[in-house]
Amino acid sequence: MTQSRIEDYGLIGDTRTSALVDRSGSIDWWCVPEVDGGACFANLLGDESNGHWSIRPTVEVTRTERRYIPGTLVLETVHHTDEGSVAVLDFMPLDSAGPSIHRVVQCRSGSVPMRMEMIVRFDYGSITPWVQNTGDGQVLVAGGDGLRFLSSAHFEAHDFKTQSDFVSNEGHRHHFSLTYFRANERAPLPVDSWAAYHRTLRRWHEWTENCRYAGGWRKDVVRSLITLKALSFSPTGAIAAAATTSLPEQIGSVRNWDYRYSWLRDASFTLKALLIGGFDAEAEAWATWLRRAVAGHPGEFQIMYGVHGERRLSEMEIPWLTGYENSTPVRIGNAATQQFQLDVFGEVMDTAYTAAVAGLRAETSDPNAVILALLEHLEKVWEEPDEGIWEVRGPRRHFTHSKLMAWVAFDRGVRLSEMGAFDGERAGAWSQLRDEVHAQICAEGWNSERNAFTQYYGSDELDASLLQMAPVGFLPPDDPRIVGTVEAIQEDLMVDGFVLRYRTEARHDDGEPGDPAHVDGLPPGEGAFLMTTFWLADNLALMGRHDEALEIFERCRGLVNDVGLLAEEYDPKAKRFLGNFPQAFSHVSLITTAALLSGVGLDPVHERPLARR
Repeated sequence: MTQSRIEDYGLIGDTRTSALVDRSGSIDWWCVPEVDGGACFANLLGDESNGHWSIRPTVEVTRTERRYIPGTLVLETVHHTDEGSVAVLDFMPLDSAGPSIHRVVQCRSGSVPMRMEMIVRFDYGSITPWVQNTGDGQVLVAGGDGLRFLSSAHFEAHDFKTQSDFVSNEGHRHHFSLTYFRANERAPLPVDSWAAYHRTLRRWHEWTENCRYAGGWRKDVVRSLITLKALSFSPTGAIAAAATTSLPEQIGSVRNWDYRYSWLRDASFTLKALLIGGFDAEAEAWATWLRRAVAGHPGEFQIMYGVHGERRLSEMEIPWLTGYENSTPVRIGNAATQQFQLDVFGEVMDTAYTAAVAGLRAETSDPNAVILALLEHLEKVWEEPDEGIWEVRGPRRHFTHSKLMAWVAFDRGVRLSEMGAFDGERAGAWSQLRDEVHAQICAEGWNSERNAFTQYYGSDELDASLLQMAPVGFLPPDDPRIVGTVEAIQEDLMVDGFVLRYRTEARHDDGEPGDPAHVDGLPPGEGAFLMTTFWLADNLALMGRHDEALEIFERCRGLVNDVGLLAEEYDPKAKRFLGNFPQAFSHVSLITTAALLSGVGLDPVHERPLARR
């Protein structure tokens, strides 16, 4: 069976974990019991034998339509056939004791023959469970994992899969559900799927009714906010970067990473997006999780954590999965946790400053103590080389963006002192360091021949991360050096209207020991990055070039799939999504760029008003 494209998937979730459903009605990815747990449906990265759950007509489908019920994460897929039309409603209740997927089959016209097929394989498709029939369903157990399956249709189990052939008649419904439980505990009692459907609609509507976004493109912004909510982990306030691991940045490549964790780098961007939407509770929970995650010695904090705040996210490869379209290796865990990335200091400090300006409550006993320790540590390490924002697996360098964010950290420390967050004793030293970092970047990061700031000191390569220089307030948007950098990036890093992060192919060899002649230490090739393309629009908007910014924004917005979701990257040649999906950074950027173009953005650095009551 042909593997579905990334853009063919829809997302369902319950703010603990999430699943991907393709257009044909197959759930090909579901991690249990949490977003970074082992997948019990892993067809996305292997084949059907690694686990999937499909419900589809057995006759030819002439047309398929999908949508989310407005204001919710309830996915409705309608299949049209010559025999009639049938809808499949897929959702995960927000109030169940354990993660639970419900699937309601509802015939809209005629009589449509259907088939349900379920293959459960725990631990990323590697473990076949022991199955016990219960009359109304099954209990499936292996090791510490258990699933309770319920079916209103007759089913049979054979060849290590569960199958049901039934006819969906107009005006009738069939219900199926699958609920996770710990295998050493009692299997959960049956839950009425139709009642759960109405509860889930109500809970989502209650949430989206609190959205205070007042700018343009509201439908797209609300859908992106719902996606962020779905990627959140409500027990702690963390937000996962994506729902998946190892979806490739280039088909057939080795650029396959696990994004089911929370990055400190996402912090300030995500916080602003939540505040733009008016979701203060989620913003406070995210900021509080961030402070807890980095608590301890500042020299030991990581660039990312598990959704509970776990630090040990050891990277390993899974050899039994063939990878999405044979893109191997499939990885779980992320070795970038061990990298030194200087820029995260700036992102954490920008989050603290944004939270203070927005008046968010801090749910920690002494939040400023963590910030003070962080800045004191940064004073000692800001001149060191690092792996940078893109987590290169090549040599450490003095990346210009990393130094930029060190400047941001000291700048926000000064600003917080001016707001009374500190007693001011250290503010003088931070102000002096801020000036020192600024002068160094302008001297070492600037390349007069290219008329642009470059990727790292002494380099002539460009990097889209430098599109953050004006938005963070390092230089005015109309400064000739900013204009030169933006125009150089437009000329060198744009492909068919989209922005690459940087050039991954080798264009010169600087002769450093162990340098593979390209900066990130990996084979060349990847798609255009959606977040950096939104960043280009932001810069043009700040320069007053609104029409150009709007054109780029509309180009990116036009990529959302039929249910409004974005991946990490886009291949403008093949016209398809690449990278993990859905990607929080892409949706955050859609929200913040829409707000900027609408004039309702949250931007305390440039003294624009907060989007709050």
